[in-house]
Amino acid sequence: MSGATGVRRERAAARRGDVRDALTRLALAQKPAARSAPAYSRYVNRRLGRVLAAWAYGRGLGPGRVTALSAVCTFTGVAVLALAPVAAATGLVVCLLLVLGYALDSADGQVARLTGSASGAGEWLDHVVDAVKVVALPLAVLVGLYRSGAVADPWLLVPVANAVVGSVLFFAMMLTEQLRRAHGVVSSAAVDGPRSPWRSLLVLPTDYGVLCLSFLLYGAPGVFVVVLAVVTAGAAGFLALALPRWFRDVGALDVPGRG
Repeated sequence: MSGATGVRRERAAARRGDVRDALTRLALAQKPAARSAPAYSRYVNRRLGRVLAAWAYGRGLGPGRVTALSAVCTFTGVAVLALAPVAAATGLVVCLLLVLGYALDSADGQVARLTGSASGAGEWLDHVVDAVKVVALPLAVLVGLYRSGAVADPWLLVPVANAVVGSVLFFAMMLTEQLRRAHGVVSSAAVDGPRSPWRSLLVLPTDYGVLCLSFLLYGAPGVFVVVLAVVTAGAAGFLALALPRWFRDVGALDVPGRG
């Protein structure tokens, strides 16, 4: 028994050493944050993702498995929203699951960079999971609120609008990025530059992390749906400003001598 205990302790110590080593390497090889990244994603989620990436690395988990863990957490939260009663406890559980899923979503790319295992298939899988959750989460809110009758019917249009805005924003952003990449163009907003806390705060309505945290208000559905409406309106405003610029940027890629 004592021999087995000693082996377990040695393995645990080795894993702790791997985690510390991974954290150091991740800090040195951290992917630059976009200057336009919203505050929660930039200052909170990336750091949580770094810790989880080090944990995954210490246990020999590849980026694909980390993506799978992220999907399990996120879609469990989605299922809870659709099936559980509208209550404070439901909101807390959903918030924790979504926050963990989002941090793991950041961790999978960091694990890929740490292990040199980045691949097109991994990026594809990551984006597909993101595309599903952007639509599934507000639709689960719609189902949960409708089943409970917790808000007046007109308010049910808010999660519908959130699904539309979120889906268009995600698709337009990803497509613009891919077209730029195909032409060898790097957006000036996609690399580190002077950090502006005010800019990060202004784009908070587009931050998936803010949506995750909003479920802490789920026990007060009247307040929650108003907050969701404000977040959705802010994201729609950002989208209205961004779409013309992205359209011009993509159009410029076809100009001879560019790209």
